[in-house]
Amino acid sequence: MSDRALKILVADDEPDVLAITARKLREAGFKVVTAVDGEDALVLFNSEEPDILVLDVNMPRKDGLEVLRQVKAAPASKRWIPVIIVSAQGELEDMRRGFDLQADHYLTKPCRMEDIVQAVRLMATLIPLRTPSGSF
Repeated sequence: MSDRALKILVADDEPDVLAITARKLREAGFKVVTAVDGEDALVLFNSEEPDILVLDVNMPRKDGLEVLRQVKAAPASKRWIPVIIVSAQGELEDMRRGFDLQADHYLTKPCRMEDIVQAVRLMATLIPLRTPSGSF
C-alpha cells in the first residue's frame, strides 16, 4: 500500500461520538469523512471512495446494517473495503446479522475510542493482503 493516509468513513448519528471518533482517527494519522445517518453514509461512500467504513447500527434514514448490505451488494470497486460495525446491540443474534451481511469487524458499545482506532488499524494492516477477488 502507498504512503498516503487511508480515508475512513465514520457514520454515527450521535454528534459527540462522531466528533470524538473522527478526532481520534485523525490523531492516529487517518483522513476522516463523517456522516450523520445512513443515507449520508451511502452518498459519501460513493463520492469519497473511503478505504474503511466505521458504521453505527442505530441511525436514522438507513441503519448501519442496511448501509453494510448495500455496500457489500454493489461494491464501488473490486478492492476490499472493510466495514467495522460499532453498535449498542451486543447480543449474539445482532452480531450474527452483521457478520451475515459481511461485516469485517464488530464492536459493541460502550467501547473505548482506542478500541475503534485499534480495529481500524487492524483492518488497515489487512488491506494489502487482500486480492481484488476478495480472498486472501
